[in-house]
Amino acid sequence: MSGTSMEQRIAQAMAELEAVQAAVARAEAELGDASVTVRSKDRSVEVTVGPQGELASLRFLGSAYRTMEGAVLAAAVMEAAGEARTRMARQVKDTLEPLTRASSVVPELPGIEVDWGKIFGPDVLGEEDGEDDGSAAARRRRGGRRLRDEIDEDPEGDDRA
Repeated sequence: MSGTSMEQRIAQAMAELEAVQAAVARAEAELGDASVTVRSKDRSVEVTVGPQGELASLRFLGSAYRTMEGAVLAAAVMEAAGEARTRMARQVKDTLEPLTRASSVVPELPGIEVDWGKIFGPDVLGEEDGEDDGSAAARRRRGGRRLRDEIDEDPEGDDRA
């Protein structure tokens, strides 16, 4: 920026700041109405999550859920909810990521720093494109498959507390 006056630099910085503020407002508006819907692999459950990963809707599809063991149904719900949260987290990250970049016009304006793990939890964004890369998210996916085998339902009428 050598060769520009202080007034020009201030004007550029103010224009950049206004552009960032407008981008933040657009991101907030876009994400405020965002949701992601995912069906479980067995197509028995459909889960919708909102922009903060909160469960917004849970639907049981068809009638298969009526004959499913509780542990299997619970695993289907958890699978769909986990995948929906991961997809929503990626959407949020993709929307906000441009705001993390330093200004190309005003080098003194750094991008915002975001700790994605703190926002979404350490496992949510640990995978890319469903690859099993040894990450915590991949381990969680494998653990979710084990859930179907390891959960035992309490027998009906078992009143132990």
